[in-house]
Amino acid sequence: MSTTITKPRQILVTSALLYANGPLHLGHLLEQIQADIWVRFQRLNGHVCSFIGGDDTHGTPIMLAADKQGISPEALITEIFAAHQHDLNRFQISFDHFGSTHCAENQFFVNTIYQLLQAKGDINIQVVHQAYDCEKQMFLPDRYIKGICPQCAAADQYGDHCEQCGATYNALELKEPVSVLSNTKPISKASEQYFLSLAPYTDFLREWITQDILPPQASRKLLEWFDNHKKLEDLAISREAPYFGFLIPGTQDKYFYVWLDAPIGYIAIFKQLCQQNPTLDFDNYWSTHTSTELYHVIGKDIVKFHALFWPAMLEGAKFRLPTHLFVHGFLTLEGRKMSKSRGTFITAHQYLEHLNPEYLRYYFASKINGTIEDIDINWLDFTQKINSELVGKFINIASRCAKLLERHCQNQLSEDEQTEQVLDGLALIQSFREAGPNIAQFYEKQQFHFVVQHIMGLTNKANQYIDQKKPWLLTSSETTIAEMQQVCTIGLNLFKILTIYLKPILPSVAAQVENFLNTTHLQWQDREHLLQSEPNTEPKNTPKTIKSYQPLLHRITQADINFLT
Repeated sequence: MSTTITKPRQILVTSALLYANGPLHLGHLLEQIQADIWVRFQRLNGHVCSFIGGDDTHGTPIMLAADKQGISPEALITEIFAAHQHDLNRFQISFDHFGSTHCAENQFFVNTIYQLLQAKGDINIQVVHQAYDCEKQMFLPDRYIKGICPQCAAADQYGDHCEQCGATYNALELKEPVSVLSNTKPISKASEQYFLSLAPYTDFLREWITQDILPPQASRKLLEWFDNHKKLEDLAISREAPYFGFLIPGTQDKYFYVWLDAPIGYIAIFKQLCQQNPTLDFDNYWSTHTSTELYHVIGKDIVKFHALFWPAMLEGAKFRLPTHLFVHGFLTLEGRKMSKSRGTFITAHQYLEHLNPEYLRYYFASKINGTIEDIDINWLDFTQKINSELVGKFINIASRCAKLLERHCQNQLSEDEQTEQVLDGLALIQSFREAGPNIAQFYEKQQFHFVVQHIMGLTNKANQYIDQKKPWLLTSSETTIAEMQQVCTIGLNLFKILTIYLKPILPSVAAQVENFLNTTHLQWQDREHLLQSEPNTEPKNTPKTIKSYQPLLHRITQADINFLT
């Protein structure tokens, strides 16, 4: 994961697909923003970085939600798809393509991979016992059963894992189980189900996860799981009708389990992108012999699926493996777990009604440190970071300098004269440029907390420079005004470099700055160029002119926060 640029890298990035059974909340946005920041950084450096996402649209929960509303599952996922796209666009998530697992391309690749695995002998049929709701006459997904944890005795736990102690178990192991749908006790009922044999991939996967594929904490947890299980158990890949999904070839009432067709959706959605963009070669990204890179950004709750089951499927079907999995923790709100099912969450729409989306991008960036630790939104901390760091430090540089240039110099920058005043500022500009490689390394590792930390350290130095030179006192004569113009020009050059460093985090603010500074579309290498050395839109042989300053961001008030608490 080197940051040294030789030739443009070819990179494919995915965020986990969003389940299409409701609106997005801030927990969903943590991952989408994390992935988007990294993608924007790669593009800023000139790499070919394709970014795809989409909706995970199959499963019993979607079927039941549609039935409750009296509409078809297709109508429901179409409605949610549009809502998800709208919210993601507002948060500047820069997908090259946002798709859906309910598409012809996904059905093709699901069937293809299934048949390849079947031909290898990796598919088997077993008789299993599952929880069955006699009143609703259907087998119950784990999330539709609640009861007492068999490990720690915590009440009101779901049928797949305990939120209190973290134990995983079979739904039939729950004590005092109750169907969420009918509030009756489910029975155990036998059925034939299809399984993917994972035992043949045990040694391969154990070796794979010890490479630089995952954060160290995630790798250690998986290795502990291997030690406890010795070999991988078979993965159930089928569900009984009624079910919303793809029918398994050769069957009449068996459907592919959502965790088989959802990750294959990455392949299908990228295929759709290739159909839209002929410059992308599908095989170059998904064949086993490729120099392209594939990165998944996921939450720690789905590591096992992406680091064990998914690579086993890819290896068995002879598709390429991921280059790296970036894994984040859960999002909590004032110390409470964010949970759609438990109602403790804020939707993207609710947030957007009251606050600038760039504030959340910045706040998340200040917290994401490349580990799987949970991230907490504390609204007092949130307010202080935005008001003190973004507005009080970063934006303040532009505001202080630009207003003086407008008032006394017709918005003109000083020419690049080698005076002592200028040479002093150029040394500071050079130190800002030299900070770039260090900041880039933290971006590359998705340690955005350290990116923000370093940038804020530079903003302190820029403000200290302006405080020391006191340009507001240099307006009494033509000579001192020239000195003020030089100081403010240095200040805006520092501001330009800081904007470049923050551009992956604050794309909308960066676009406003580019317009205000009357500069080109800023790239990472543009930190090497002075504003006053750029081509001017004014007649030749005149100093470069910037536009009149307009507020770029506003402080958060307590009233803004009150709506969300």
